[in-house]
Amino acid sequence: MFRALQPQLLQRLKSFLKLQRDYPASPYIFQSSRLGPLAHDTIAGIVERAGELAGLPFPIHAHMLQHGTGYYLANRGIDTRTIQSYLAHKNIQHTVRYTELASTKFQGLWDD
Repeated sequence: MFRALQPQLLQRLKSFLKLQRDYPASPYIFQSSRLGPLAHDTIAGIVERAGELAGLPFPIHAHMLQHGTGYYLANRGIDTRTIQSYLAHKNIQHTVRYTELASTKFQGLWDD
């Protein structure tokens, strides 16, 4: 399942990808030729194909993007509840896996 992007993030991505001038009336970043959202299967196929083209030695799936985001936020020292909310996890245990391996887990714990 893909989560809706926050308006500020959507705006930044559109600006970065320069899609505003190409598709000014659409709220979607990844869209079909009919200016609607791409189907989940289509996005999954694009991500899978990108992994193949990159020559990665393991299969890639779209949900790995969410995992990557979780690990990135945890390594930046973002607290677990904030990550849980951002990733829309109902159960905190689904979020804890990202923070368990964070390299910054104990950073600053005993700063004098």
